Amino acid sequence: MPDIQTVSGNRGLAIEEKLIFEQSSPGRIGVDLPEPPPVDLDRLGGLARKSPIGLPDLSEPQMVRHYTRLSQKNYGIDTGFYPLGSCTMKHNPRLSEKVARLPGLTDLHPFQPQSTVQGALEVIDTLAFWLKGLTGMPAIAMSPAAGAHGEWCGLMAIRACHEDRGQGHRRRVLVPESAHGTNPASAAMCGFTVDPVPATADGRVDVAALKAKLGDDVACIMVTNPNTCGLFETDILEIAGATHAAGAFFYCDGANYNAIVGRVKIADLGVDCMHINLHKTFSTPHGGGGPGAGPTVLSAELAPYAPLPFVVHDGDGLRLVEHAEQQAGAKPFGRVKGYHGQFGVFIRALAYILSMGADGMRQASTDAVLNANYLLAGLKDVLTASFDGPCMHECLFDDRFLKDTGVTTLDFAKMLIDEGFHPMTMYFPLVVHGALLMEPTETESRETLDGFIAVVRALAAKAKAGAADEFKAAPRLTPRRRLDETLAARTPVLRWKAGSNGAG
Repeated sequence: MPDIQTVSGNRGLAIEEKLIFEQSSPGRIGVDLPEPPPVDLDRLGGLARKSPIGLPDLSEPQMVRHYTRLSQKNYGIDTGFYPLGSCTMKHNPRLSEKVARLPGLTDLHPFQPQSTVQGALEVIDTLAFWLKGLTGMPAIAMSPAAGAHGEWCGLMAIRACHEDRGQGHRRRVLVPESAHGTNPASAAMCGFTVDPVPATADGRVDVAALKAKLGDDVACIMVTNPNTCGLFETDILEIAGATHAAGAFFYCDGANYNAIVGRVKIADLGVDCMHINLHKTFSTPHGGGGPGAGPTVLSAELAPYAPLPFVVHDGDGLRLVEHAEQQAGAKPFGRVKGYHGQFGVFIRALAYILSMGADGMRQASTDAVLNANYLLAGLKDVLTASFDGPCMHECLFDDRFLKDTGVTTLDFAKMLIDEGFHPMTMYFPLVVHGALLMEPTETESRETLDGFIAVVRALAAKAKAGAADEFKAAPRLTPRRRLDETLAARTPVLRWKAGSNGAG
């Protein structure tokens, strides 16, 4: 397709959109508001604004068109295939969204008397019941706000338990080199020292290396299962046994739980603690920066140290425990969040679980694994699979198939954008050179996967045929061409200034 230039900058219905500040005209408004009455009392302690607030002045049609046009430039799960591995950008049923907007759920206040919000407490308690049942774990902390927050919560419970047992010297955490970056970050934030564990040639934890690092100063290990390479840790029981024998705990990163829901109870794997990304696995809007929630399931040993607050049953219904003395045997390490957790996310997750049922969730995880292996089977003869054998919910390729073509993983991903697909995850995990990580999730049809496979195969053939210049020029059909991402990251422009064309 030729690179057609137009006078307006528009390309058919793809309208060139200025910044909202650039469209502003002083005094233009979309609504008439009455003049506020004068106030003699200075309620701001001398801090009243002396200059305009700096918001743009627009008419209602201008504003509506601006945000509508911006939405049309977005690529989301509602517009196309989103094979973005590691984040589970899955379809969210509209039923869950509708339930989350029901009156009586949207208009609650966290300071209401508990007697007036028994239904809300029941939502939290019922969701906790399902999450404990699916994982086989006896306790859960519902308040963490997202995955990394759940990691931090679990590690703090582990730290509190060790200190309560007089084992406060345990300050080392073993983390595989292929782990999510939040794992070592969370451990460091909790005051632990991170000790990396290498992987074997088949992409799994090197059990011998892990055992060699175990000692009486190890607080826990952190293992993602299925791991970041999209593989099940086949030695998981041996890893758990060795860890427990050393007096340490087993923390499992639940980011990839979508692959095994309903198929295995993580308690049976020897796990002591795992966060669950509700916004990945249980139908809440993760794509586009939506809200998250990271409830953390705990073993019986860690249960007393769960953070406040938590819901309990008593003779008068449900009660929210907000102080340790309100519950016998509780030794909470503190609070991790204001109020009672991400309630809107809880509603969506519970609606999803109740509509799917245990058999439906098992089917979803089965289909996620099936779809990933379908992609692997359809591409492994033209791309280079990083590891032999089947995968779990995501398949991983490296850039060996691009050797001597002059095309990089980034170039390949940019070319996918011109073809109407969101790129897969690039350059992650770091243990694989030039990684291309693809996660189709469970809701994509065979026709969609076949279309994606056909495009990827054609692009691989084009790269090998010497079309490096075409790849370097991609994307050509987007509202903006390829940007200098390194410069943008190092010197971000975060504030608009008049007359600066957006820079300032």
